[in-house]
Amino acid sequence: MGKVLIFVEHSGGHLRTASLPAITFGRAASEHQGGPLVLVMLGKTLGAAAREAAQFGAEVLAVDDPALEHYLAETYAPIVARIAKEQGATLVGGTATSTGKDLLPRVAALLDAGMAADVTGMSAPKTFQRPMQAGNVLVQVEVTTPVVVAAVRQTAFPPADPKAPGAVTQVAPGAVDACGARFVSVATTQSERPELTEAKVVVSGGRGMKESSNFKILEELADLLGGAMGASRAACDAGMVPNDLQVGQTGKVVAPNLYIAVAISGAIQHLAGMKGSKTIVAINKDAEAPIFQVADYGLVATWEKALPELVSEIKKLKATQR
Repeated sequence: MGKVLIFVEHSGGHLRTASLPAITFGRAASEHQGGPLVLVMLGKTLGAAAREAAQFGAEVLAVDDPALEHYLAETYAPIVARIAKEQGATLVGGTATSTGKDLLPRVAALLDAGMAADVTGMSAPKTFQRPMQAGNVLVQVEVTTPVVVAAVRQTAFPPADPKAPGAVTQVAPGAVDACGARFVSVATTQSERPELTEAKVVVSGGRGMKESSNFKILEELADLLGGAMGASRAACDAGMVPNDLQVGQTGKVVAPNLYIAVAISGAIQHLAGMKGSKTIVAINKDAEAPIFQVADYGLVATWEKALPELVSEIKKLKATQR
């Protein structure tokens, strides 16, 4: 079989941890396919990030060019597709981040390849497991094209561990044509908290928080625990918090060590985005709320009463540990 080519992302001169589950998937795919694992990285000044990627035991193909400084699907997709052809790859994959979800379908189209999205498992060279119907059904999908493209759900595979370093090979980008598209700017929310999809602790609030000012106590709790902030779609749609905090089927999928859901009823769309968390704590005044069906620990109480007490006790505990 051919090679397994995994697209890996970088940020701030470092390999993104979001790409580590895709490397784990790539290793499994390499065993199924019988061909070697190769990583591909595009951008500008890739030296340090490419060397980090090489620590995971695969050859890294680094396409380093000033024209690739900012991600554009119009420039990245043709290069990844061309490299896949040159390498004889029979499987091309990456993490289903916002970049991966944008890039990989375009690569599949350029390769005339079938694609499996939101992959959570692999049972054969071209057979993948993926969730459907908001995570209530797991299906086995077989892709029959000669080349397969797969977008991997980040929370479904553990982060890859380093191995004996692989080589870094520089690859020429060729003609970079943006097809009329151009990078304008990126608007980011500056925060000292960890990124939502990569945090070990997530504290989320729902519509029951009533108004945006009430999220301050959730922010305090998240900061005490060194975690990230999240929210339900209802809270985001109501304008209480920014949309980039949304956890759920149409938001971000998370699987932290600890997920605290406050005033979230537990609609199926929200559960699809967090039920893979290792420990789930739910605080809700409605004892019949669906969130309690997936919670490891549940407290039937109003957030107005429970959160101040919880924050106070955590502060006391942290004070004794100093």
